[in-house]
Amino acid sequence: MTEKKEMNVVKGLDLERYMGRWYEIASFPSRFQPKNGADTRATYTLNPDGTVHVLNETWDGGKRGFIQGSAYKADPKSDEAKLKVKFFVPPFLPIIPVTGDYWVLYVDPEYQHAVVGQPSRSYLWILSRTAHVEEETYKQLVEKAVEEGYDVSKLHKTPQSDTPPESNTAPDDTKGVWWLKSIFGK
Repeated sequence: MTEKKEMNVVKGLDLERYMGRWYEIASFPSRFQPKNGADTRATYTLNPDGTVHVLNETWDGGKRGFIQGSAYKADPKSDEAKLKVKFFVPPFLPIIPVTGDYWVLYVDPEYQHAVVGQPSRSYLWILSRTAHVEEETYKQLVEKAVEEGYDVSKLHKTPQSDTPPESNTAPDDTKGVWWLKSIFGK
């Protein structure tokens, strides 16, 4: 059995520059996201206490599914971009805390593109400040994931509209149907 190399994680991440909206360009399918989700994105806002407010949104069948949570440095003394994210589920009755790793494996110098993963390599996200990226840029970001030991054959491109929807223009899935479906792989 071959041992996987340790992942390289961004050091000295400028958290303020990292804040804002990121569009999901591609990801590994996850039971926490609807199979047919489109226009998926995350919006990060720095809180006064140094934690990060997380808003993840996706659209499925014209309805907006979303979940809110928080992120914080896994080790406050480290300069590595290893964060923990915490969400409460189910979204319609948030009572069960779920915590996961959020490791920034790459961010370009302009903070326009990022590759995010976690130590087991079960999850991977390619993010961009814009809803679409040039194919050459996409290939370079995928290559960053390969360098960190990811099997990118599982990568799924996320459909993004030319004009991404605004949060207040679509009805919310207030019953959490998207979340329940995702648990059962639908």
